[in-house]
Amino acid sequence: MKSRRVVVTGLGAICPVGNDIPTIWNNIANGISGAGPITYFDTTLFKTKFACEVKNFDSKVNMGRDARKFDSDTHYGIDSAIQAINDSKLDFEKEDCNRIGVVFGEGIGGIRSLEEELGTYFRNFEKGPRFSPFLITKMISDMTTGEISIRYGLKGPNYVTTSACASSSNAIIDAYDQIRLNRADVMVAGGSEAAVCSSCVGGFNAMHALSTRNDSPETASRPFSKSRDGFVIGEGAACLILEEYEHAVARGAKIYAEIIGAGLTADAHHMTAPHPEGEGALRVMQNAIEEADIKPEDVDYINVHGTSTYAGDIAETKAIKRLFADHAYELNISSTKSMTGHLLGAAGALEAVITVLSIENSLVPPTINFTEGDEDPEIDYNLNFTFNKAQERNIKVALSNTFGFGGHNTCIAFKKIEN
Repeated sequence: MKSRRVVVTGLGAICPVGNDIPTIWNNIANGISGAGPITYFDTTLFKTKFACEVKNFDSKVNMGRDARKFDSDTHYGIDSAIQAINDSKLDFEKEDCNRIGVVFGEGIGGIRSLEEELGTYFRNFEKGPRFSPFLITKMISDMTTGEISIRYGLKGPNYVTTSACASSSNAIIDAYDQIRLNRADVMVAGGSEAAVCSSCVGGFNAMHALSTRNDSPETASRPFSKSRDGFVIGEGAACLILEEYEHAVARGAKIYAEIIGAGLTADAHHMTAPHPEGEGALRVMQNAIEEADIKPEDVDYINVHGTSTYAGDIAETKAIKRLFADHAYELNISSTKSMTGHLLGAAGALEAVITVLSIENSLVPPTINFTEGDEDPEIDYNLNFTFNKAQERNIKVALSNTFGFGGHNTCIAFKKIEN
């Protein structure tokens, strides 16, 4: 069976640098940081007192009173899907909704609601087990995809993927495969996460994963800088409408880009640390390039995982140099986590959206917060990390890398559309 072409026809997102695509892209293109003091809980006794929070978001706008039944991760996910569906101009009354599915990725799920419920339970322990009837719907990760399908009557494949920080890239790859294999014509794909809470911040602090640069939150995420001291936790959601090419053309849809390949690998090395030579990262990019039937030198831009952790940044740059050889120095590379923070399970979807926008706008977003004199001797600065200022470039092919605890590696290859 011939593989079917898959294109992107709608985008939506809500994240620390904006609650809609135009605002997000404007801030990303201009190097604006979304970091600031944590407002969700008292950080007095915490090592890290800042995060990249979503701002000025009202869940009742789209969900009304039903918002109380769900955690913020579901609120964000539904909002991003509504944006993407509206952007795609799909008319579900004219579509076979049995052929339209939803796949989202979440790394943690409704942990904020679980934390709140357990806090209430233990404070009132002597009164017996009293829990909200919505605890389970708030806590489990699949409520996002379930509610999107219910809202629009979408009856195709419907599920959640979980692979730590690679979760939503896995979801996009799964959705891509569902269309390629003729199980669906349209897929609503993305990821959501709302893990800025005391247990996650405390847990990541305990494993020394988060930056503690409390005096300057907006410059704390500094990928590829010697002084990097951990990632900045973020939250939000992003969604892409994936569609079979002929289906999109037949209805006159705007096509942002085409997905031409994807890769999935495991480091099989350590529960949290990447392979020191970037072995899994190298193979996952290689797999995506081979599936796309292109050469390494065809790639113009890589939106890298680039979390601002010591080991991760080094391993990824080693992988790029080994795979691309001399062409590595012709590529643009950037980490947009320097602005958005790390959205954990939603990171891959947000960065996929940004990668598609980079292709559409012929602009490589920057890696912010690098300063002269902050070079790491283990990183090759002859590579073009697109430091501090966006660069114009005709991007024909771009890769989006996302890696996760457990050694999960994903890579998606996007191409400027050619009819």
